[in-house]
Amino acid sequence: MALPFPLLTLLVLCSYGPVGSLGCDLPQNSVLLIRKTLELLDQMKRISPLLCLKDRRDFQFPWEIVNSSQDQKAQAMSVLHLILQQISNLFHTMHSSAAWNMTLLNELHTGLHQQLKDVRTCLVPVMGEEESVLATEDPTLNLKKYFQGIHLYLEEKKYSDCAWEIVRVEIMRAWSSIAKLHEKITSKDGDLVSS
Repeated sequence: MALPFPLLTLLVLCSYGPVGSLGCDLPQNSVLLIRKTLELLDQMKRISPLLCLKDRRDFQFPWEIVNSSQDQKAQAMSVLHLILQQISNLFHTMHSSAAWNMTLLNELHTGLHQQLKDVRTCLVPVMGEEESVLATEDPTLNLKKYFQGIHLYLEEKKYSDCAWEIVRVEIMRAWSSIAKLHEKITSKDGDLVSS
């Protein structure tokens, strides 16, 4: 099976090793957890997205937040935490239990929980380093609006199978932001690895 481009990118980007100057090392298995989550999201497909074309929606993932967060590791860590938290919240609703295979959903919950735990361990020390920058601007406001839009969309569509499929595809598409943030956090010198 050929790996999707975002997954290959993720594997390359995350192979640079543990967090450098943060004073906190993400576990070696963090790359595997990110890959496993993407694989689980892919396996959760229940219906063809082609059957749901009328339900498509452009949720407008705020890529600028991911790009601007790469200027500072504290922001990157904060944004990564928020993305993981919001995805976890999305798939922990009563409506999601009815929509998905429970075995896959439980595996997804476990993986997201572990990733959140790992990021939280590093988030507290990092936030102190660059707290003044984060206090003056909230780089996550558009990200919160993005996930709120997804929740409103599901509600508007009455949590239909097609609505969940559109959201699953959207979360997979947005998952590449995790790779970018992980790259920033794990770069040893604080600069992005140039290609």
